Amino acid sequence: MEEINIKDFFSYLKHYILAFVIVIALAVGGVAVYDSMIKEPIYQSNTTVVIAKSDVTLEGSSAATLNDINASQKLATTYSEIAKSELVLNQVIENLGLHATVKELNKSLTVKPLDDTSILSITVKDPNARLSATIANEVAKVFAEEVKTIYKVENVTQLSVAVAPEVPANNTLTRDLILAVVIAVVGVAGFAFIRFYLDDTVKHSDDVEKMIGLPITAQILKSDIKSKRAENELIVAKTPKAIVSENIKSLRTNLQFTAVDKKVKTILVTSTNAGEGKSFISSNLAISFAQADKKVLLIDCDLRKGRLHKLFGLTNTSGLSNLLASDQRSFGKYVHATKIKNLDVMTCGTYPPNPSELLASKKNKHLVKSLRDFYDVIIFDGAPVGGLADSVILASLMDETLIIVKDANTSKNDLATAKDSLEKVGANIAGVVFNMVNRRSSKYYNSYYYGSSS
Repeated sequence: MEEINIKDFFSYLKHYILAFVIVIALAVGGVAVYDSMIKEPIYQSNTTVVIAKSDVTLEGSSAATLNDINASQKLATTYSEIAKSELVLNQVIENLGLHATVKELNKSLTVKPLDDTSILSITVKDPNARLSATIANEVAKVFAEEVKTIYKVENVTQLSVAVAPEVPANNTLTRDLILAVVIAVVGVAGFAFIRFYLDDTVKHSDDVEKMIGLPITAQILKSDIKSKRAENELIVAKTPKAIVSENIKSLRTNLQFTAVDKKVKTILVTSTNAGEGKSFISSNLAISFAQADKKVLLIDCDLRKGRLHKLFGLTNTSGLSNLLASDQRSFGKYVHATKIKNLDVMTCGTYPPNPSELLASKKNKHLVKSLRDFYDVIIFDGAPVGGLADSVILASLMDETLIIVKDANTSKNDLATAKDSLEKVGANIAGVVFNMVNRRSSKYYNSYYYGSSS
C-alpha cells in the first residue's frame, strides 16, 4: 500500500473548495425545504397514571407496607400491556369515534412505567395536536376502568391531564441542518480521499527522484495566455520577461550545468503521452538557446503528428521525412530560417507510413552527426514514448534526453515505463520537466518576481 502524505492530501483538498460549498448548500437547502414544507408535523401528548391498593396513599402513608409498594411496581409492567391491549384500544376507538385500527393506534401509543415507581406514562403521537391529547386522556380513563374491573383496584388516579402541544415533537430542523453539514463535509472529503488515493498521476509535490529515480530539471508554470493561435505559444520570443519564459531559461541553465564536463549539442525532448506539451517546451527552449547567442536548429521528429510548422508559421511540404526518404545528403533546402535570430527549423515533412524505420536508418544517424558541425545546439522534438519506438530510437543518438510530464496528469506508471524504455537503449536522461504546473499549488511561485505574461 502506498504511503499517504497527509500534507499533500490537505493541499489536494483545496481543489474541492467549490465542491464543499455546493454540496453543503444543496444539503442544507434540501433539509430546510423538507423539514419546513414536506415533513408532516407530529404532536406528542403525555399523561400519567398511578395505581395502588386502596390503603396505599400517594405519600406512602403508614398504612402501606414496603411489600405493597414493591408489588405495585412489579405490576406496572403488566399494567402497561393492559393499557395497550385490544380491550382498552377498541373501547377508546369506539368512545372517540376514531377512523383507525387497533394496530394503527398501538403504533402511535407508548406506555411505560416510570423507574422505581408504580406510575405509568402514557404518550400519544398524532398529526393533530388536539387529538393526541384527547386520545391520551381517553386511554388513561378506559385503562383505569379496566384495571378496576380486572384487579379490583379502586385507587387508580390520573396524575396529569394531557393538553394539546403547541410545538411539533418532530421539529428537529437545527439538528438536521447540523447533520446535513457534517454528512456533506464527510462525503466530499471521503470522495476526495478516494480519488487522491487512487490517483496515479505525477504531481510537482511528489518526490520523483525517490519514486522514479529521475531528477526534476525544471518546472514550467501554466501560461496565462488564452489565445488558441499556435504561434502565440512561442512565449519566450513574444514575452521574454514572463514567468513562463523565465522557467524556460532556468531549464536552459540547468541543462548547461548538468553538462559541465561535456559539450552537449543534441537534445531530445519527448514525453510519455500526447498532449503533455513537448512541442511547446522544445520550441521555447530552442528560442531560449538562440537568445543566448547559440546557433540553434529545431527539428520536428514527430513524423506522425508533428506541429512545429504551425507554431512557426512554416510550410510543411518538405521536411525531415522527405530528406530521409530521398537520395540527397544535403539538408540545406529542408531547413527553414525563422524570424528569430540564430534559430532554424526543420519541419517533420510529409507524414510517412514507416516513421520508425526512417528514424532508425543509417541516413538519419549520419544526419545527426553532420548537423553537429553546423550548429551549437540541435533540439529534436520527438514523438511520445508511450507505445512508440520513434523517440526510443532517437534517444540512443542524443547527448541528452528530456522527458516532459504534465503536472497532475501524467501517470507514474507511464513515466516509469518511459524511463525504462529509454534506459534500455543507453539514453542519457537529463531529467523530468514538469509542464503546466498550477501557479497556486506551486511552492516555487512566490519566489518569482518577474513581469506577468499578460
